[in-house]
Amino acid sequence: MPNLSEQIFKKSSITYYYSSLFFPKDVRGDIFDLYAFVRTVDNLLDTKHQKIDEFFLFINNYKKSIKTGNKSKNDIINNFVSLINKHNLKLEWVDAFIKAMEKDIKKVRMQRLANTLEYMYGSAEVIGLMIAKILKLPKKSYKYAKMLGRAMQYANMIRDIDEDNSLGRTYIPIEHIKKHDLVSLNKKDVLKNKEKFEKLIRYEIKLCRKWQIEAEKGFAYIPKRLLIPIKTSSDMYKWFINEIYKNPLIIFQKKIKPSKTRIIMTAAKNAISLIGNK
Repeated sequence: MPNLSEQIFKKSSITYYYSSLFFPKDVRGDIFDLYAFVRTVDNLLDTKHQKIDEFFLFINNYKKSIKTGNKSKNDIINNFVSLINKHNLKLEWVDAFIKAMEKDIKKVRMQRLANTLEYMYGSAEVIGLMIAKILKLPKKSYKYAKMLGRAMQYANMIRDIDEDNSLGRTYIPIEHIKKHDLVSLNKKDVLKNKEKFEKLIRYEIKLCRKWQIEAEKGFAYIPKRLLIPIKTSSDMYKWFINEIYKNPLIIFQKKIKPSKTRIIMTAAKNAISLIGNK
């Protein structure tokens, strides 16, 4: 039976969870503990009825455990603190993540790309850095790990525009929206300006693709056995962002997600490609 960390991870992310199953067993547990922590934090705020008190209680308990060295009553926190100590993860990375999550408490409207990039550093790039540290990758790989986190996060932001509208959040820079002569990304406004919206989304996807291409240069630093799940996740993000590129309005029709079968089949192909000939 899956442990608590695995249960949380599985429930929170189909793509990452099924890709991560292809990590070696000793690494897999650490990845589960990392994502259980970050998803727990995110889930407390990623809803119309935010659990703000629970969020701050959780964060304060984490900080208390880090400061005192005493165990928390929460196993998710305990597992994460152990992970920090095991791999010497930088506390400033965790602080940046928490700071980014705190921004979601209020309605978010990113005015410029620089604002979105700052948010993505804490919400995604530092997660890439933590994974690089867990995998014991060389420091030369870190900039690519950050870039992959950024590309994946931006892909999510594009896909989740309609969902974020309902939460009062606009992560796509307002300067980009105005540049494409759109009033907002609300469905009502978009349907009045379909062609302009399509141009905007394809513009954002090209930016996302540029980051992903740069990020994948870092695959050269990852041992092939560890690369299978990372490449699989990257491939799945390419797949769904390509689906949106073909039909940007699909954002308002359904949430594009790869199926469990697609993820596993892709991972199997990557395994054969990377290590099958050994």
